[in-house]
Amino acid sequence: MFDFYFEIPHWIRLIIQAAAVIFTLFPIAAACSMAERKVAAWVQDRPGPNRTIAPILAWIPGIGFLRKLGVFQLAADGGKFMFKEDVVPGHVNKAYFIAAPILAVIPALTTIAFIPFGAYLDAAGKVVPLILANVDVGLLAVFAISSLSVYSVILAGWASNSKYPFLGSVRASAQLISYELSMTLSVLPVFLWINGPLAGEAAGSFQGTLGLARVVEFQSGSWGGIMSPGWGGVWFGFLMPVSAFVYLVALFAETNRAPFDTVESEADLVNSFASEYGAFKWSLFYVAEYCHMIVGSAIFMLLFGGGWNPLPWFPLADLIHALSGILPCVATPLFAGLIGIGIFVGKVLAMIFFFMWVRWTLPRFRYDQVMKIGWQKLLPLSIANLIFYAVATALLTK
Repeated sequence: MFDFYFEIPHWIRLIIQAAAVIFTLFPIAAACSMAERKVAAWVQDRPGPNRTIAPILAWIPGIGFLRKLGVFQLAADGGKFMFKEDVVPGHVNKAYFIAAPILAVIPALTTIAFIPFGAYLDAAGKVVPLILANVDVGLLAVFAISSLSVYSVILAGWASNSKYPFLGSVRASAQLISYELSMTLSVLPVFLWINGPLAGEAAGSFQGTLGLARVVEFQSGSWGGIMSPGWGGVWFGFLMPVSAFVYLVALFAETNRAPFDTVESEADLVNSFASEYGAFKWSLFYVAEYCHMIVGSAIFMLLFGGGWNPLPWFPLADLIHALSGILPCVATPLFAGLIGIGIFVGKVLAMIFFFMWVRWTLPRFRYDQVMKIGWQKLLPLSIANLIFYAVATALLTK
């Protein structure tokens, strides 16, 4: 029964997986808006959304618990955005004004195709990643496609024919370009490590790859001693803490999250590039922002957090073998895949919580401070970090 899915033609499986991922990602991104309010309430010691409920469900015993959690607030928000009057101002360029929020969502949902979101064990006991497009240029494709999202912001600001949205779009383009450089340089030491001689016996299978599944595979080794080739099994977050820090800071800036949310600075730009938007089109911009945050968090966990491996030097395969001694059904591809997905999704949700926690903890930077951090602090640090690991790799291979 469990092998039935894997007997389906490959192209049908890809369609099913793509639909499952998109129809999972979109609701999670929408739910993040409600989750952010609950996290804000927790930080500020208040209850948050806790009163919304559908009258037709109010009679169900125990439903009050879900009401206090704010679960029904998500449905209320979705209904409001769907059925609220969608006004298009008369002074905007209507064609580009309508196209901008659509262009914001497309890159956010496309990049998920290159993100491995779990793994299962095949008949030979080998870990097989669950991914829609397992290509060697996986991370490069993610960076290339996600960088296109800035065009939607620029288009929204220009098409609005208003000074505040236009200023916000200019800020967005400058900020995203500034931090893309540091983000790209921060991940190069990871691929320098797994593609070089330090990969040991696995070097032949890793050479020339930018695939994210390969990075997790390198972090899936067991403890082989401090002198083992490449320290296989250690998570890169411990091996390359500066790279992880630079990537994390750049991710906050790239996703316009506090304290780098000067693009959407309400204090001086009203609502920035989205000032003229309302109802469903307005919500698409922020769903896209949450999608980018989810994808960015997933990449961080794949590169620096071990992916679907539960602990350093304790990979998913060892966990499955240990659990299969208690429950033999765990070794089947279905249960192994669910365990791998569960571990990885748990890590991603923890990262999303960290994003929200930081938003309600740190004050917003000024725009000049954001530019100074990007060009004068983060970029030199990422270059120095790359040079250090390039030299270290050369020295360790002698």
